[in-house]
Amino acid sequence: MLVLAACLIAVASPLVLWRWPAGLLTRKWTLPILVWVALATQIVIIEFGAPDGWAPVLHVATYVLAIAFMWLNRQVRGVLVVGAGAFLNGITIALNGGVLPARPEAVEAAGIDVDHAFVNAGVVDDPVLPWLGDVFAWPAPMPLANTFSIGDILIVLGVGLAAWAGARRIGAPVSEPANA
Repeated sequence: MLVLAACLIAVASPLVLWRWPAGLLTRKWTLPILVWVALATQIVIIEFGAPDGWAPVLHVATYVLAIAFMWLNRQVRGVLVVGAGAFLNGITIALNGGVLPARPEAVEAAGIDVDHAFVNAGVVDDPVLPWLGDVFAWPAPMPLANTFSIGDILIVLGVGLAAWAGARRIGAPVSEPANA
């Protein structure tokens, strides 16, 4: 939820300077269903679990869908940065059996319940690429306390770039170029 909230803030950030993210919000995306299926699947497996042994496989599959969406929309400024973040998370998850390895101190600082049905990010014995896992913490008792990774940071930065790239002055004529 932390990364999703940060992405929503990044999308809304142009409003601070009386601009709205027109290019991002009105764009005709190629196969947006891919990213919506990926997000919905992640929510389901994290909150409700999946049939025996399928959660890690589905978790990795969500990154394949998301990266495919990013590739198909790579001409949009910021999307390749989002894709790089998703790739770093996805490859690290795939190499660690479907779980993004988390630094134990970050998990503790965030107050994460390790007894959850499916842990999409958690402490892993002998993790592969541990520095690409959830090494940072947004600590409890702050709202949305959670751990996050370098990939997550890239995702949020890319979303922000995409939002600002097509931002228009609020009230500007439609014919005004997006970057004016």
